[in-house]
Amino acid sequence: MKIRHSIILGLTITLILFSCGNDVYTPKPTGYFRIDLPKKEYKPLEKDCPFLFEVPTYTSTKQNINNPDKPCWFDIVFDNLNANIYLSYLTVDGNLNKYLEESRTLAFKHTVKAFDIEQQIISYPEKNVWGLMYSIEGNAASNYQFHLTDSNNHFLRGSLYFNNIPNQDSIQPVLDFIKEDITRIFETFEWK
Repeated sequence: MKIRHSIILGLTITLILFSCGNDVYTPKPTGYFRIDLPKKEYKPLEKDCPFLFEVPTYTSTKQNINNPDKPCWFDIVFDNLNANIYLSYLTVDGNLNKYLEESRTLAFKHTVKAFDIEQQIISYPEKNVWGLMYSIEGNAASNYQFHLTDSNNHFLRGSLYFNNIPNQDSIQPVLDFIKEDITRIFETFEWK
């Protein structure tokens, strides 16, 4: 009897010791910070440029530091979301095809990191506004780029950049949020 109790006690202690020594490491899944997105509200853009549109109230504008002599080259800054939309305005003087090709080339430079680039036509004939938006999927530096034109006199190019290393998974909620703001720009855009 004593031998049987000793064997059972020995097996029980051995099982307990081996069950505590788990060599399998299971890391926590990657987590991201919770992002509180602001309430959608818009105001007219206050710039002396040949166009107007509505911008979100939670943004600010700042002059493009590389082109201080061009007042219609400016950035829409999403301070709390760590993102910028860089805008550049050019006058069309028989060189629209050149501007369109430059816009396409700049968008497709992101094919190295992108797994897809979708193109969406922008058309508001009643306001004489046409353009194209590039939705760049993947860990590219810029996820949205676009251009707007009246085909005769005006050309505006825009691109969205985040001020951090691109990671599609972590920025997707903010990307979806800002896409609505970019769509609002298109919907309210007018040439002066």
